Amino acid sequence: MELRALRRDRALRTGPELFLLERTFDDCLERIALVSRRFERALMIGCPDSHWPARLAEFAGEVDVRDPGILFARSAGGEMIVEDAWEPRRGTYDLVLAIGTLDTINGLPLALALIRHAMISGGVFLGAMSGGNTLPRLRAAMRSADSLTGAAAPHVHPRVEAAALGSLLSNAGFVEPVVDVERVEVAYRSFDQLVRDLRAMGATNVLVQRSSPLMRAARSAAAQSFMESGEGSRTMETFEILHFGAWTGQG
Repeated sequence: MELRALRRDRALRTGPELFLLERTFDDCLERIALVSRRFERALMIGCPDSHWPARLAEFAGEVDVRDPGILFARSAGGEMIVEDAWEPRRGTYDLVLAIGTLDTINGLPLALALIRHAMISGGVFLGAMSGGNTLPRLRAAMRSADSLTGAAAPHVHPRVEAAALGSLLSNAGFVEPVVDVERVEVAYRSFDQLVRDLRAMGATNVLVQRSSPLMRAARSAAAQSFMESGEGSRTMETFEILHFGAWTGQG
């Protein structure tokens, strides 16, 4: 997960793009407000904005911050985390918020189990992550590039489907899981503009067996395919967001 951390560190240095993450964070705060409860200790996993902990503190007495990127973590006064390789103390949190990181880890089932281990009975787990239908036009454009080179290669991290996420939450020990799907359409003037946004989100390819950087001809093919999938001077790309929530149940 070293590459994922580097991607997030680069996003902080260049200036993170938060329009999707801010949208999901606001949604989580609205859901927390509906619980009508003051939490004692919360954990925030994924924090690209140093102001987020203070906003979450309106609902919790203490807020701990963890982020896969060391620079994001430090800017928010927190620590680095690899969600499927940390050692949380049992029964520490009654609220956990995970935004925009769980879709790029190697072992999602283990990560969810570790989060459950860190929570007390009656706790609330909320978050958001990219779903399986994210970036369909980008993926099609990359297939066009692959057809030019004659070699297929992974360009986008595999993502969980909405139907599977509820089962994964249940298997990890959570109860009453709910998964809502939101599809956000964003207009792009060019392929390069989309790539810039993904870099600023820390969301470019983090696969170990990822493809090499595209050669000029392959990149041109991808850019042409992307623009031809749109109408006029813009192409609408889709970001699928899985909003999820679950309880830890009673001990």
